[in-house]
Formats: sequence, C-alpha cells, structure tokens
Amino acid sequence: MNKLMLKLAALPRDARDTLFLLTVIALIVLPQVENLPWWCTALTALVLLWRGSLAIEARPLPGKWWRIALLALALAGTYATHRTLLGRDAGVTLIVILLALKTLELRARRDAFVVFFLGFFAMLTNFFYSQSLLTAFTMLLALLGLLTALVNAHMPVGKPSLLQAARTAGWMALAGAPIMLALFLLFPRFAPLWGTPSDAMAGRMGLSNTMRVGTIAELALDDSIAARIKFDENRVPPQSQLYFRGPVLGQFDGREWSALPAWARGGQGAANLRVTGEPVRYEVTLEPSNRPWLLTLDAAQKAPEAPGLEVMGTPDLQWLSNRPVTDLLRYRAESYPQFQSGPVRRMGGQLQAYLALPPGTNPRTAALAAEMRNDPALAGAAAPALVQAALRRLRTGGYTYTLEPGVYGNDTADEFWFDRKEGFCEHIASAFVVLMRNLGIPSRIVTGYQGGELNSIDNYWVVRQRDAHAWAEVWQEGSGWVRVDPTASVAPGRIGQLQRLVPQPGLFAGAFGAMSPTLVQNLRAAWEAVNNGWNQWVLSYTQSRQLNLLKNLGFDAPSLEDLAYVLLYLVIAASLAGAGWTLWERSRHDPWLRLLGQARARLAKAGLAVPETAPPRQMAAQADARFGPAAQPVRDWLLKLEAQRYAEAAPETLAALRAEFRRLAWPVANPRG
Repeated sequence: MNKLMLKLAALPRDARDTLFLLTVIALIVLPQVENLPWWCTALTALVLLWRGSLAIEARPLPGKWWRIALLALALAGTYATHRTLLGRDAGVTLIVILLALKTLELRARRDAFVVFFLGFFAMLTNFFYSQSLLTAFTMLLALLGLLTALVNAHMPVGKPSLLQAARTAGWMALAGAPIMLALFLLFPRFAPLWGTPSDAMAGRMGLSNTMRVGTIAELALDDSIAARIKFDENRVPPQSQLYFRGPVLGQFDGREWSALPAWARGGQGAANLRVTGEPVRYEVTLEPSNRPWLLTLDAAQKAPEAPGLEVMGTPDLQWLSNRPVTDLLRYRAESYPQFQSGPVRRMGGQLQAYLALPPGTNPRTAALAAEMRNDPALAGAAAPALVQAALRRLRTGGYTYTLEPGVYGNDTADEFWFDRKEGFCEHIASAFVVLMRNLGIPSRIVTGYQGGELNSIDNYWVVRQRDAHAWAEVWQEGSGWVRVDPTASVAPGRIGQLQRLVPQPGLFAGAFGAMSPTLVQNLRAAWEAVNNGWNQWVLSYTQSRQLNLLKNLGFDAPSLEDLAYVLLYLVIAASLAGAGWTLWERSRHDPWLRLLGQARARLAKAGLAVPETAPPRQMAAQADARFGPAAQPVRDWLLKLEAQRYAEAAPETLAALRAEFRRLAWPVANPRG
C-alpha cells in the first residue's frame, strides 16, 4: 500500500488529477450497474481503465477515429437494447457512455469542465431509479468528489494537495446546505409534476392476486420490508390479532386459488361490516408493490386516508387504490380488531360461489367430509362444531409446519390430510378450506401478512415479506364471515409468539451470529430506523406536510401563496445576509492596504492619478513633483506608512498613522502650475 501511495504521489499533476476524476466517475456509475445493460457497464469500465492506464504511462490519447467508432458502437448498442434513443432508460445509458468516452479527449481545462457537468447530470440520474438513503449517501460522496475536482482544476500549477481542494469543496457544500434545506422545505410541491418518474415494474410485493399452493413458502426466504406501521398512542393490538388483509381468494381450480369475479362477490353491501370496541388508529408506510392493494389491519370500516389517491373498498373488506403503488406511500387508517362481516342469513345463491370445487378433485378429502358428517358426535352439527373438529384433527393428527414440504401433486388437499401431513401456511389453509367446502360450509382464503416486529429504536412495527400469511374465513349462520387460522392449530407459535420458520444462515452469517447473537439484530434495527427516518421526513415530505409546517409557524390557514411569500422573504433575508457578509469580509482586508487605498483616493481627488501598484515611496515622489512644498506633510506621512510596514522598528503605529491621516491638509492644486 505504501509503495502504491508513493507511486501515485510521484505522478505528474495531470495524471494524478485524471485518476482522481476517473475514480469519482466510477463512484457515480456504480449504483447504476443493476439498471444499465451489461454491455454498457462493461464498456464503461474498459474505457475508464484504458484512460487510467494512459494517464499513468503518460501515453497519448486515442485518435478521433477511435472515439467515433466507440460512439457508434454505443449508439448501436443503446438502440438494440431499448429500441429507441429517447426515454429514461435509453437516455441514462447514453449519458453514462458519453461521460466515459469524454474522458478519452480530456486534454484541456475546457474538456474537464464538460466532464464535470456531465458527471453532475449522471449523478442525478441515479435518483430516477432509487431515492433510498444509501443512494443519497453515495451521491453525496460523488458530489463532494466532483466539487473537489472542480476546485482542484482552478488551483495554481504545481502539485496542490487534494486534501486542500476537498476542504474547500466541503466548505462550499456546507455554505450551500442552508439554501438547499430552505428550498426542500418551502419550494411548492405540485405532485406529480415535481415527482421523479417511476418505473411501473420496479416495485414488487410477495403477495399476488392468485395463490398456487407452495408459493407463499418462498416468501419466508425474503427478509425485505413490505410495510412499516406506527400505532397511535402505543395502542398496539396483541400480536395474535395483527392480521393485515390483502387479496381474498374464493375460486379454486384444483391447484391455484384466485379472486372471484366482481359479480360473484356481490355488491358493496355484501361487506356488511359490523364493528365493536374501540378502533385502533395507525399510519402505514407501504413499500412500492406495483399493486393497487392498501394493506390495513382487519378490519377497516373507513377508507384509508391516502393523499392523491382514490381509494375504494371491495365486498370482501379489501381496500384498493385507483392506481398501482409504484412509490413509497404513506397513509392513515383506522381498524376494529373486533368485527363481523358478510350476510348473517343465507339467502338464495349468494354464497354458492364459496362452495364450488373442481369436480373429481381431492376425493379422499371429500370422503373425510362425509365421514365427519356421519359421525354420531357431529350429526346435524352446525358450522362451528365442524370447524372445531377439523382444527382438532390438525392439532392431534401429527401435522407439522415446515418450509420444505416437497412438491405437491394435483390433489393438494388429499396429500396434506393423508400423505405428507406437513406444509406451510398456504398448504394448511388450502386443505382446510377444501374440507370446509366439502362439508357444505362456505369458505374462502385470505392472504396478507400476520404479525411483525417492533423496532425499539423508532417504535415502528416492521412487516416483512417473510410475514406473508394465508388464513381462512368460514361463513356461519347468524355471524357471517369468521376468521379461522388453521396454521395456529398446527404451529401455535407462528401466530401468538411469532416464531417464524427461517432458512439456515450461510457460513459467514452463522459464524458471526454465533459470536454475537444480538449484534446483527441491533445493527439492522439501527439501520432500518435511520432508513425509516429518511423515508418519513424526506421521501414522504408532501405538500400537506409543507402546509403543516407553516401552520406550526403560526399561519392559521396556510396556502400555497403563503408558502411562496415565506420563500420570497427567505430569499431576501439570504440576500441581505450575503451583502452583510461581503461588507464584513471587506472590513477584514489588510488595514494597511485599505489606508494606502484611501491615500491614493485623496491624491486622485486632488488631481494626481497614482497607479494601484505604486508603493508609498513612489506615491510620495509623485506628490512632491506635482504639488511641491505643499505636499511635504503628505510625503512625510507616506514615508512613515511605508516604514510602519517594512521597517524592523517602526516608530509609528497604524492607529497613530490613521489618526494623522484624518488631520492632514491635502493639496488641491499644483502651486507650480
């Protein structure tokens, strides 16, 4: 390492500055790697390495035809990949390639400035794809690097220290930070005009509007965050009641569950939500999902308050927005953990869709249902007794909860009840609902998330993709739809104590966790708290929060006009502060030079123009030649001023000379003239 540092220090300044700039460009491009075509990343890396080797070996830059050939290759590759040269993805690809190619003609300061400005633009394109805290921190480092390179380009010849340029760049960034903060807080936000374009396919959520038996088990491997929940006044329901409702599935083809058509679910009145007890109020920060679903705690009576979105409810108590959630979304909701829903009496065929099964499937489950019906203890029993009998079978029949139940065949319910006797939540819920329908009990599957974990640093409940869950709802006469979670009978810890099934950690993670079991959890909690703060205070800073800020400042009914006035007043105050700073800086200039300038101005007023570069002795000689004996006091004062500056033992202090200056009689005309 020391040899490398010595070798870099021995390089000429041009080579050293070029290597630093290439490193900054690499830092700008690095977060874009997953968004760029592979050939663009490879070509950019090769060009940067090539340019770095040319700088180290002091070889000439490639000729014009090389650059033209590489540019043509980049244009052809961009068009072949994106089928256009316009738009966000194609534009970002071209910007990155052009930034790299421009370094191949980096000869003069003018070329460096073009690279700087291309670098600033390329840096901003990172936020087209991600506005995360990690991206922002990386781009802050890139910004400081570009500012350092820009300052360094203006420094004199020789080998000025990069540390000195970095220090200057840091002070520039700090000086601009208050302006940046004021603009962020007060510049009007007119969504979506000022929003960052979103990629409609970028977001993802583990849940789907269909459920093939075995798919939710895959989500147990996904530790990413689905949503964050902040409960008001710390009124958190018991963990066993933390069911966040997602898609409701009522149609089964033997292998896959899907949502019923709208006409089969009944109208809006089919929800018939009846609530008791006190509501639980909370705020949800939902990660991008590319789905229109708004997660709510079971069950929300009123639509969630999502600014800028139209929210509608479905007959099965799910809430949907008018467009997919492709950006971080924050909304408020109110739920009642004690509730009933749906019709309380069976009328006509309104529940017939929740009894349908594919003909000829799962024959052994159908036989089990017939056996239960013929059991003397259950003869003529209503739905609650049959449900309890099925749950009792799950508790006592040797069934297990596992992430790896193996691949199920076509008759998934039969395999679960009689062959494998093991499965994840969707295996258990699906087999349970199939049994209920064979018993003549209307039933359906609800997917969503169950549980979560409290981050003790910021007191947000974190719901992860691995918390995805499937449970059942059965219809009971006089009660309507009732939640039944058959997984709780197989693995009670999954619901009550939130004992999740997780994959075995890797070798490194396992060894690290063995040495410090809680360190990894604490570090992750701290990082997620910081990242959540970024989401809440930066990414979710909306127009409504701007107006709330004005309300906190004393405005009764703040409007966009008030926001503009406050911003204008801040601009005026900043301008006055800048003017005051300029005056203060001027007062800090060398007082000796300032006094000499005042003497030069007085001589000019008397008709004698003295060059700004003239020292006091030359000024005295010119005054004596122009004004004669009348200039004697001025000539003596100027010589004393020079002595005060340059003599080892000056007889006069600067304060005394300043006082004498005010008493001098300055000539007004040349008596010899």
